[in-house]
Amino acid sequence: MTSLLPHEKQIAEMEQTIAKLKEQNGANPLFSQDEIVKMERKLETLKTNVYSQLKPWDRVSICRHPERPHTIDYIENIADDFFELFGDRTFQDDASIIAGLARINGEKFMLIGQEKGNDTESRLKRNFGMPHPEGYRKALRCMELAAKFHLPVVTLLDTPGAYPGLTAEERGQGWAIAKNLWEMAQLPTPIIVILIGEGCSGGALGIGVGDRIGMLQHAYYSVISPEGCASILWKDASKNAVAAGALKMHAEDLIQLGIIDDIIPEPLGGAHHDRTATFEAVKNYISAQWEALKDTSLTDLLENRY
Repeated sequence: MTSLLPHEKQIAEMEQTIAKLKEQNGANPLFSQDEIVKMERKLETLKTNVYSQLKPWDRVSICRHPERPHTIDYIENIADDFFELFGDRTFQDDASIIAGLARINGEKFMLIGQEKGNDTESRLKRNFGMPHPEGYRKALRCMELAAKFHLPVVTLLDTPGAYPGLTAEERGQGWAIAKNLWEMAQLPTPIIVILIGEGCSGGALGIGVGDRIGMLQHAYYSVISPEGCASILWKDASKNAVAAGALKMHAEDLIQLGIIDDIIPEPLGGAHHDRTATFEAVKNYISAQWEALKDTSLTDLLENRY
């Protein structure tokens, strides 16, 4: 792991100490194997204690970790096949939303997700995961295509918000999001929504209406970012940690409020600590929800979604 979070400092120091001891023991044994095993047990206890006492802002940091898997990583690791579709048939393609036909565990889906990028070049290309109106229109076009061919839709939410710039407003950002909310509410095919990272404001809701809404353990879902909330309420963005606690935006809060349906567990410390396990958990969640939804009548599906 190249990026260390503040709450992980003590864990990292202990890991380095154990690694050095093992290295020294290889050349000149000073510690018995039992002593090293005891230290490793202490490390596991420390990890359990640290990760069981995370504050809301710690979890936001985990959610934003640079090595946390993004939509493109999920596509590469959970889809057996993926055929990407481009453009909104009105203006242009928006790379911050990836959409296409996917095969997952042998079943066909329309897979749509928000992509932030992993380095400077890709982040600029993906506009840091902030969709323009054409991104939402592309997503809706693909959803309507899915409904036409009786394919379930899976959406992956991970955005700091819809792009707030002048060009987006000129092309109808608010209308594009509102249109998606309206159409998704009555789309005649099952929709499974999964929050894999940040789920901020209408930017997330624009592809977030569904029959089942699952959320990774350390993702967050909020009307506004903690920094934005702090700037408005206290005129001080440095109060972001206070805002993170007040917003009640993590999975345990949201499931109690009935905003999400399920919490998808993450590996100890966050998805970036074991990406393979996270991909498997999301893949299994999609398959389980499709199994539960596929025999539901269209009338019941839409009534329940409403």
